[in-house]
Formats: sequence, structure tokens, C-alpha cells
Amino acid sequence: METSFGTIITAMVTPFDDELAVDYGRLAELAVWLVEHGSDGLVVAGTTGESPTLTDDEKLAMFRTVIEAVGDRAGVIAGTGTYDTRHTIALTQKAAECGADAALVVTPYYNKPPERGLIEHFKAVAAASPLPVIIYNIPGRSGVNLSADALAVLGEVERIVAVKQANPDRDDLARLVERSDIGIYAGNDDMLLDVLRAGGLGGICVASHVVGPRMAEMAAHVREGRLAEAAAIDAELQPLYAALFVTTNPIPIKAAVNLLGIDVGGLRLPLVAATDEERAVVRGQLERLELL
Repeated sequence: METSFGTIITAMVTPFDDELAVDYGRLAELAVWLVEHGSDGLVVAGTTGESPTLTDDEKLAMFRTVIEAVGDRAGVIAGTGTYDTRHTIALTQKAAECGADAALVVTPYYNKPPERGLIEHFKAVAAASPLPVIIYNIPGRSGVNLSADALAVLGEVERIVAVKQANPDRDDLARLVERSDIGIYAGNDDMLLDVLRAGGLGGICVASHVVGPRMAEMAAHVREGRLAEAAAIDAELQPLYAALFVTTNPIPIKAAVNLLGIDVGGLRLPLVAATDEERAVVRGQLERLELL
């Protein structure tokens, strides 16, 4: 399945100022920098953007800011998923009014609906959405998982165009590829090569904040049949992927971006800054890759 959102999509961090208010100027600057460094598209107010601590008004202002900054050069995907179907629908409709290209809708978390509830949730959102919908399946955070069979059902629903698959089970990925033609984005950076080799669309990534050009190069190698070259890049980047999850995302990636001299500020509680030890792990990988 083809989409217009690109191959390497970065799930952006949210820059905060010293008072932990959203810094919209730095947000625009970061969006431009990412598009100039390997990103075909951007997710705004996703997990990496600390969406649980953002208000709806902040999210909508962020969507407008990024669309104004790069909307003519990259796909802008709005993170609109919540654990409330009605709230998700309302936020998705408002994101469309802002000019977003698509909505990223996470599986409802905390209330842990059964799979039939998940299916009905996404059907309701898609039916009410003016935007293409990308399902965000992340059982490690949400506590629920959409099986390959359920995703195959949802892949037949109008306006559901893809899934960000952050279930690390490779067998489940293979079952999904076999049973459905829904577009697949890797939801974990270390799955990007596997998804590309399976015919997926690309990845919605975190490490692309710092190695976007290398990840784009890997994707180009796969498209052109140079699988050994792609595998070599993947092997080179795997230690970085691990370092960027040395603790809860987005703590390490914010540390990494700040180390590169791109000021994105701190994190809102209950997230906290990286420890000295965690920052050292991240710095070591940036130095290994000669980014510092």
C-alpha cells in the first residue's frame, strides 16, 4: 500500500522552555532541521512528544506550527489518540482543521478494552475522521495488542491506511504481512530493516533525530535491492537504538538532541531528565558514530 507520508518519519520530541512551556519557535526550527536531515515526515504530539502531558490546545498549536514550518515539504501526522473514543474523534477532527495530513491513533491505554472493543474504537474513529488514520499498536505501553487478524480486519476499513507496529514479535509481523496489505511502519527503530525487507512502508522513528540520513540511506539500499549494504547500516545503528532506550523514551533522545547542541529543553513530570550514567551511554554512541 502506498501513502504520501514518506519512508523515514520522525516522531518529534516537544521542545520546552525553562518553565516547561511548549517552545513553538524551537519546535518550528527542529521540524525544519529534521526535514533537512533525512525525515520525509513528522509525527507531532506522539509518545516521543510527551503527548500525555500536553493539553489539546497545546497539541493543536503544535500541529499548526509544524504545518506552517514544513507542511509543503513533508507529511505532518498528528498524534490524536487517547483512551476515550469521543475525545479521539474530536481531536482528530480538529487536527484536520489545522491542515494535518494524517492522524496517528494509539490503541486505547489504561482501560484495556478487549480486542473487539479495539476494533470498534478504530472503526468509529475512521468513520468520523476527515483524515487518513494510522493505527499505533504499542502493547508495551498501552497494555493491549491488536493481533494480525484484527489488523487485517481494520486494514479493510475506509481511511485506515497503515499501522505503526511497535509489537516487537517478528512472527506477528510475518503473519500480518501474510494476511493483509495494510501499510506497515516499524514502530521500533530496531525493527526498521525487518519491516522494509517485508515490503513495509518504512518507520516512525526516534533515532532519526540524530541519524536520519543514515536511516534513509538504509531504506534506499533495501528499495534498490542492496540488502547487504542495508544490513551493514542496521548493524552499525543497533547499539545506538539500544542506547536511546537505556531508559524510558523520550528521556534518552532528548538528552541526545541536547548533546548535539539543539536545545529542546527538559521533560514534564512524571518524566525526569537522564541521569549522568544514562547520558554517558547516549554520549558514547554519539561519539562512536562521530556525531560529537
